[in-house]
Amino acid sequence: MMDRIWGQACAELEQAVGPNNFNHWIKPLRLAAIDDGAARFVSPTRFISDWVGRHFTKDILSILNRNGAAVERLRFDVGTAARPAAPAAATATETPAARAPRADLGAPLDNRFTFGNFIVGKPNELAHAAARRVAEGGPVGFNPLFLYGGVGLGKTHLMHAIAHDYQARHPSAQVLYLSAEQFMYRFVQALRESSIMDFKSMFRNVNMLMVDDVQFIAGKDSTQEEFFHTFNALVDQGKQIVISADRAPAEIKGLEERIKSRLSCGLIVDLHPTTYELRLGILQSKTQAFRAQQPDLEIGAGVLEFLAHRITTNVRVLEGALQRLFAHASLLRREITLEVAQECLADILRTNDRKINIDDIQRKVAEHYNIRLADMMGPKRARNVARPRQIAMYLSKQLTSRSLPEIGRRFGGRDHTTIMHGVRKIEELLVEDSAMVEDIAVLKRMLEA
Repeated sequence: MMDRIWGQACAELEQAVGPNNFNHWIKPLRLAAIDDGAARFVSPTRFISDWVGRHFTKDILSILNRNGAAVERLRFDVGTAARPAAPAAATATETPAARAPRADLGAPLDNRFTFGNFIVGKPNELAHAAARRVAEGGPVGFNPLFLYGGVGLGKTHLMHAIAHDYQARHPSAQVLYLSAEQFMYRFVQALRESSIMDFKSMFRNVNMLMVDDVQFIAGKDSTQEEFFHTFNALVDQGKQIVISADRAPAEIKGLEERIKSRLSCGLIVDLHPTTYELRLGILQSKTQAFRAQQPDLEIGAGVLEFLAHRITTNVRVLEGALQRLFAHASLLRREITLEVAQECLADILRTNDRKINIDDIQRKVAEHYNIRLADMMGPKRARNVARPRQIAMYLSKQLTSRSLPEIGRRFGGRDHTTIMHGVRKIEELLVEDSAMVEDIAVLKRMLEA
């Protein structure tokens, strides 16, 4: 009875929360009983049950009730507690956790994110090489490996790939991968339950610690304190640490200086925005994989090149657009021509045409003047950096609807008066410097193309 109710609910839950969330968090659960208005689940770990309780309770309750189970709340038993006498079902539920206990400590790894399907190009070749080296294991000469860059540039993909490859090479090694938010949650939970020594033991006895989006702990003093001591303990033991963030350590406002210093002792790698060539390579790889499943898929000449040229925001948007085209072609049995692509992706293309954001401006200006993107947010005052930064500030004011304080935050947390000074300086130069007029015109054409 429970298996039937839960089986029906799971089909809807996968649609409601998405395949990744479903496989990571919902699938490991087993519905053990429904009594007194409560749905009682067995979970392989407390972390999974707590995470489900915080994020998916509303979805589960709604779908269970829709499938005829009158429930008002969820309860969780951890491990083998309260199992019925149906060994086949219990075994099926427990097998993934038994094979990979390390994944239960943090966040499950996504099987799609491997080195084999990571497309390498000039913007990410150093990050890829460093990730490969770390995945081999043994002394690497740098610790931690710190990966940073904007949304959809491959940071999380590389971290999952490192974990997959490292575990394949070292089956007995313990790899702990989780987000900074999960690290904080586990720490707060340990404080609340007076189990801080268990927390310390868990985090300090792994072979590799991987923390995604570390900027999340900025400003959270107690979590930073524990993270600092965990970091030191692992480095002292020669254990590898891999960190990711949306910006370089020095540019994460609210992060303690001692943590910034520690993070800067390793290898810091910037994943640059994608180039046309890299975007085209990603599209070609995804298309080849899809064709392996649907050999009759037809894509007209120039379609992939068109997408690589027009969709430049990030890889996730690019892949989403391609997936939509595949679904369109499969359901309607139509060839994907340039006209079909323009019609099917009209909203995405309009968004990319219409929206010039500060990230785009900073990237284009940095490329034009051959400076590092990080220098846009950094403290350097040398003329060859300060002038391009002021140009980017000016263009951000001219081409976006952002306020001066908002622009200031995107330029390393600068005050709005600093932005105003930069804008006025460029306005003055435009009156007297013809080279500046030409540069601004070129940059505007590049951004509006």
